[in-house]
Amino acid sequence: MVTGGGVRAVVWDIDDTLFDYTGANEAGAREHFAAEGLPAGPAEIARWTAVMHEHYARYLTGELTFDEQRRERVRAFLGEPELPGEVAAAWFERFGVRMRAAWRLYPDVVPALDALTPRYRHGLLSNSNSAHQDDKLRRLGVRDRFEVLLCSEELGHAKPAPEAFAAACAAMRLESAQVAYIGDQRITDAEAATAAGLHGIWLDRASSADGAGVRHRITTLAALPALLATLGG
Repeated sequence: MVTGGGVRAVVWDIDDTLFDYTGANEAGAREHFAAEGLPAGPAEIARWTAVMHEHYARYLTGELTFDEQRRERVRAFLGEPELPGEVAAAWFERFGVRMRAAWRLYPDVVPALDALTPRYRHGLLSNSNSAHQDDKLRRLGVRDRFEVLLCSEELGHAKPAPEAFAAACAAMRLESAQVAYIGDQRITDAEAATAAGLHGIWLDRASSADGAGVRHRITTLAALPALLATLGG
């Protein structure tokens, strides 16, 4: 375990922090619904997103597996609770092909990584499945920028649990005070990381009105190097 010396590493959330999950989900759903002969307006996209949040939360609690939550999302959206598993899985895969075509990093990601490397080491902590996130990051061309990839399914702990953040620090062989954690969720990412002893940073790309009171908040990754410098990095 390395001790002392201020912030030495940044551990990153993935979806809607590095990768525009929201944009890809909406673009993929819009194209997929149209191809399936379904309405593809804002109301349908919003309902698909709400279904995703509902069943992904069940996955994070361990009620569903990663693949099961995908099938349940399809059944709920189509209003067909008895839809056979293989049919639901095939429907989701057709959506997945269209969503993957829309995968994009945010434009500030690579410049920020370039600016922070090699001064800081980099890791990843995501409420997801490691195989899925590894594939995504490789397709996006940035997997080799990060030393470690930890996901809740393999850890057995999902953010905001302090054990998830402790595991990330242990994987980096650093003390919690030497690690900054950045993510798009105020509570699950920034506040939870701070409570676990890390330097939690909220990446508030939408410049939310409720940002007051958050210890460390930025609206673009271009601001991250200067913020880290104030944390002793």
